[in-house]
This record gives sequence, C-alpha cells and structure tokens, in this order.
Amino acid sequence: MKILFVNHFPLTGSGSGVYTANLAKSLRDKGHECAIIFPDNRKEYEKYDGIELYPVFFKNKETIFGVGQADFNFPCFTTHPRSTFTYKEMTDEQWEIYEQMFRDKINEVINEFKPDIVHAQHIWALAGISAECCKEKGLPMVVTCHGTDLLGIMNEIERGVHRGSTLAAEAADYSFRIVSISTDNTALMNELLPEYKDKVEIIRNGADGSIFHKDDGVTRESVLSGLGVDTKYKKVVCFVGKLTPMKNVEGLLRAAVYYETPEVVTLIAGDGELREKLEALTEELGLKNIKFLGNQPHDILSKIYNIADCSTILSKREAFGLVAIEAMMCGAPLIASDHGALPEFVTEDVGILVDADKPKDIADAINTVLKGDKVFDRDHVAQKISGIFSQDAIIHEFENVYEQAISGC
Repeated sequence: MKILFVNHFPLTGSGSGVYTANLAKSLRDKGHECAIIFPDNRKEYEKYDGIELYPVFFKNKETIFGVGQADFNFPCFTTHPRSTFTYKEMTDEQWEIYEQMFRDKINEVINEFKPDIVHAQHIWALAGISAECCKEKGLPMVVTCHGTDLLGIMNEIERGVHRGSTLAAEAADYSFRIVSISTDNTALMNELLPEYKDKVEIIRNGADGSIFHKDDGVTRESVLSGLGVDTKYKKVVCFVGKLTPMKNVEGLLRAAVYYETPEVVTLIAGDGELREKLEALTEELGLKNIKFLGNQPHDILSKIYNIADCSTILSKREAFGLVAIEAMMCGAPLIASDHGALPEFVTEDVGILVDADKPKDIADAINTVLKGDKVFDRDHVAQKISGIFSQDAIIHEFENVYEQAISGC
C-alpha cells in the first residue's frame, strides 16, 4: 500500500508528530510506501530513510529562509516547543493563507505520490482539507483523534467561532474510520461528535521499540555526565514533555519539596511557554536539585528513562500519554495522574496512580519508589509494556483498517 499522512505539527516535539513518524517507519519496514505532509519552521528537519517528506514552511521567530514560507509560525492547540502561536490567535487572513498552503500541498502530493489512502492526524483543519481533496480524487481517508483536537473544538464552541471545527466535521463525516487512542478519549469524542460514534475504532498508541527499550549497559554516571549534571546523585526522578499548564510540571516541583534530598536529582526534559515561570518557582521553593534540560533527542530520552528510578506524568488531562509508554518500555516505573487515559494501562505492577492535584500524595508515591518501600521489576515493566504498546505490536491493526477502507468494506 501507499499511505499519505497529513499532520498538523512537526514530526518531533509533539505526540502526534512522533505517532505519525512511528507509524510511517513501521509501515515502511513492512514493505509499504509512506509519505508525510507536515509544517516546519526549520530549513533542516528530521529525515527518515525510505519515507517521502513534504514540509510546509512557516516562520521561526523572525527567520524567513525561502519563497513560499508563511510569515507567521505554525499554529498549535496549546503550544509546541518551537511555536507558541495558537489557532485562536490566527487572523482570518492567516487562516486563509494556512488553508491554501496545505490545500495546494495536499493536492500536489496526491498527484505526485499517488497514495492508496490518506491518514490525517487530528480531527481539525488539515484533516478537513484532506477530506475535501480526497473526495475530489475518490481516495479513502481515515483520521486519528489525538485529544487536543477535541480541546480545539470545545474552545471554538465556547467562543462561538467555527473555523477549525467546521473542517473537523468535514473530516469526521468523510473518513472511513476515526481512530481513537484511548477509551477516555473516545468518551469525550462521542460527547462532542455523537453522530460519528459508529465510525470510531480504538487503536492504542505505539512507541518505537528500536529506540525505547531497556538497556543494562547504560549507567547513571555516564548519562548524568553527558547531560552536564553532577554525577554525585544516587537517585533520579524524571519528567519528559512540553512545559505547558496541562502537563502540570508545577505539581511535580511542589512535590519535590517533600522528596528532594542531596542524593535525589529531578531531570526535566522539554521546553515550552512555562519554562521561565517554572524555573522561577524552583528558586522560590528553595529546590536545589531540579535540572531543566530543554528538548532532548529520543536516544537521550531513552537513556534518561533507563537510569530513572521513576518517571512522572501528572497531566491535568491526558488523552493517552505516549511518553508514559516510552518510559515504561525502558523499564522505568511510572508515577501518573489517576484520571484521563493513564489508568487504562498504569497498573500496580508498572506504576502508581496519584491525585495530581495533591503534591504531598505525589511525593509520597515517589518516595515509595526511591526508598524501596515498593520495588518494581524493571524487566517485567519493560517486557509487559513493550509487548502491548510497541509500534510493531499494533501495526497490523492499522493495516487492517487501511485495507478495509481501500476495498470499501
């Protein structure tokens, strides 16, 4: 098969970008041909062997490097490590430019690549445009709901605006299947788009097992040294993700007041709109061992997970939480929010669920691991989660959906 993916965000720095890249790589390895259309604000972007990439360029801060590049950054639902510009901030003129740039690119790639099916990410603007283009060409399409798209729809409903949500309805209406990434995500989607619930199929997220896996050769000293962190620390707590309100890194910092000791370091990998505020809060709370690492490549994140005594994901709401899977595939037990999609797979043998609004409860759970009051079998954690959530373990489910859509079943 030839599959064309269309994504609202770059292929790194967002869950849907990583999801798309992982899917394409797994399908490539199974002999399928894949192409991806995506926005980017860098002239040099990630490349993947055997996958055709078609970027649509946007301005990065003040940088314009080519003809046809938009004079604004790519928009987001909340923020992205490389853009804080949101859909709700876009002017009508910017929306028109945005839509036309992608409509032109999608039509161009359909004509050049000649896909058998289009798989759009997010029930939102680009999925709606993809649906229009597919309808004209007689191509089947599926769309994945990632959760932040639903937040975008709710935001427009609250504001009485109908730009992205109108296109979202077109995407849902035309798609052969709507892939949802969790039961929790599906419940919200059925509430917002009840007329399409018969199209919904839950297919769990998958992580790249060639990158995220347990590696007994990784040492705490070598990883900390490589990150420029003092090797004196004996215990490691980590967070990986965007520094945005939804991710609740503030909750982790307030919990660190209770669990931080001279032997414990907390590594925070990621960037976003709240970084300066979180760094100021760290100082205000008198925390000494919080290390903000900025964005890190996946191979480094895998090493961080491998040395972490526990990883944390304390989001206010998480439609799935791909970083949670990546951490556990490396053997790191998870301290996770007890709401959203996380309770669907964070069982007592791989992690601890907590009330993410209570810093003392978070700290108690972390201390349970750090002090050895609860010992997790890291081999079991890695093997269990990899067996369920590695990309290779689920790719056949997507192949089945694509084949059904192409045959018109």
